[in-house]
Amino acid sequence: MPQSLNPIVSSEEGFTLLEVLLAIALLAIALPILLGLRNFDLNLQAKASELTAATLLAQEKLLEAELTGLYPVGERIGEFLNVPLGAPSTLQVPDRAVGYKWKRTITTTPLELVREIRIKVSWFRGEVEESVEVSTYVFSSPTL
Repeated sequence: MPQSLNPIVSSEEGFTLLEVLLAIALLAIALPILLGLRNFDLNLQAKASELTAATLLAQEKLLEAELTGLYPVGERIGEFLNVPLGAPSTLQVPDRAVGYKWKRTITTTPLELVREIRIKVSWFRGEVEESVEVSTYVFSSPTL
């Protein structure tokens, strides 16, 4: 009996061209979105870091004003020194607050013996000036 040529039927299946194109299209849509979220996250982290540093610097200036015990009404501005208040002069702190400026405002309140101290720390983030402000109330001697 002559053998007939039977087509070989394979049980292995693969991906069709349509399935492959659909998978590539989904990747083309998803990857830019995911990369954009990553960049957004990095930007938020940098902003949070700057805000934390500015808040700590403002609290340092507020404490410095409270420790002097003198509360003359008015404004003062300046930049931060490399050595923090109360640190030994031998401490080497490399440029701990580059780009940050402070403004201290002491004002009177309706209560004669109470003064308000506000510290505003500002810095530039690109072209935009960012700032954070902290304040407290202190008792002042009546002669100031």
